[in-house]
Amino acid sequence: MSAPAGRPGPPAAPLVTGSGAGEKGLKGGALGLVSSVAIGLASTAPAYSLAATLGIIVAGVGLQAPIITILGFVPMLLIAYAYKELNASDPDCGTTFTWAARAFGPRTGWMGGWGIIVADIIVMANLAQIAGVYGFQLLGLDSLASNTTWTTLAGVAWIIVMTAICYVGIEISAALQRWLLGVEIVMLAIFSITALVKVYGSHPPATAIKISGSWFNPFNVPTTSALTAGILAAVFIYWGWDTAVSVNEETADSHRTPGRAAVISTVLLLVIYALVSTSAQAFAGVGADGIGLGNPDNAGDVLSGLGGAVFGDQGLGWFLTKLLIFMVLTSSAASTQTTILPTARTSFSMAAHRAIPSQFARVHAKHRTPTWSTIGMGIASIAFYVLLTLISDNVLADSIASVGLGIAFYYGLTGFACVWYYRRVLTRSAKDFVFKGLFPLLGGLMLLYFFCYAAFDVYAQPDYGSTSIDLPVFGQTGGVTVIGVGALLIGAVLMLVQWAVQGSWFRHPDVPVHAADPADAPPS
Repeated sequence: MSAPAGRPGPPAAPLVTGSGAGEKGLKGGALGLVSSVAIGLASTAPAYSLAATLGIIVAGVGLQAPIITILGFVPMLLIAYAYKELNASDPDCGTTFTWAARAFGPRTGWMGGWGIIVADIIVMANLAQIAGVYGFQLLGLDSLASNTTWTTLAGVAWIIVMTAICYVGIEISAALQRWLLGVEIVMLAIFSITALVKVYGSHPPATAIKISGSWFNPFNVPTTSALTAGILAAVFIYWGWDTAVSVNEETADSHRTPGRAAVISTVLLLVIYALVSTSAQAFAGVGADGIGLGNPDNAGDVLSGLGGAVFGDQGLGWFLTKLLIFMVLTSSAASTQTTILPTARTSFSMAAHRAIPSQFARVHAKHRTPTWSTIGMGIASIAFYVLLTLISDNVLADSIASVGLGIAFYYGLTGFACVWYYRRVLTRSAKDFVFKGLFPLLGGLMLLYFFCYAAFDVYAQPDYGSTSIDLPVFGQTGGVTVIGVGALLIGAVLMLVQWAVQGSWFRHPDVPVHAADPADAPPS
């Protein structure tokens, strides 16, 4: 409908005029440290991640699940320092895309950006499905919760709602995250404490086993492949804290606050995961029957089954059980929102640097959020989710398992980019050597090892996961490897096509890097 005579219509979404950090037209200074930490934590979806992953870890490593969740923290903290150091010099919302392009060239940067996009789009399918299932369970509509059509429709609705919230403003997104995260952490604490009280009470449940020091000995894991697969699964539950850095151009003190938020988020996640995994295992045990964490029927969701056992099904216990279900629902919903945020900003930055079509660099004139990039992320997520649902639940399950490969790829690339970016200043001081060189390098090497071992050994086995594909040269190959590696190879093809059509990209690659402290910038 056209605007009334004499009144101008709404302004069109303008293209950005600059590609440097802080020049793209996003709403600067909208987020503080608390909001950034909340976004980083909420993006990992602690409740959802534990519900979907703890059973898988237990199935692989048994009683050593708590130490595996702790070990997954190590490469994450090392890479968080790489993000912190790179952001201090160049707080660009493209993060890995921008930093890898500056360190290794535009083609490597493009692949780093693609790694972020493909991992986020794949995980959105599972987030949407969990949101749909838990929404119906919360309302007591169990028949609908088990109906693929209805859960798919509900999941699509969740994606649309969260895309709209991201579209209308970063401040609204951050405020919602603070409330959702508050409910989530409080409920996880109540669940853990209640479980431990019952384990050590006068009438412990039949499945209860008291905490033992052997649970925290990684050498008790039976095989190297089980250890590697377990840690890669644990890496998945920590994934997402980098969202705090991807909104850096909308953060107050953009050189320092996002990096601090990333490190703080990672440490807080360690505390949450260690507490919940230990208490859940002590209460339920690792058996393959009933509420045992090793029960394959519960592998995709251990918390909903444990809620009634821990809290009971009468009075306050019934309310807390429902609240636990609501918590996992809000956790997946919050992560849906915070998965849209970094992907939209990655594609937005790639467009600003001319690595993808310029339309994706449009900013809303009023809300000052990416327009095409945000809506495009929502549409792509819906299309991928519906497509996999129509193909097979088994393909959907294997696609989720493949996310770990995308995570290891772009996190590891960020670690190596940090080392190379700062290579000329690593001997300037012990601090520079450790935080700009040693930590990022160790993190990158760990993730490179996990990627190669998982992709070409563990995940490639035909009997791993739910599907296998007969490839022309390699024969029967696990579907997880085919989806994970195949998604990255598709990105390489798209990158070459974009290069052939448009030529070299990445605006102003030789512009001096802005740093919080001029001494932090690598010499040109």
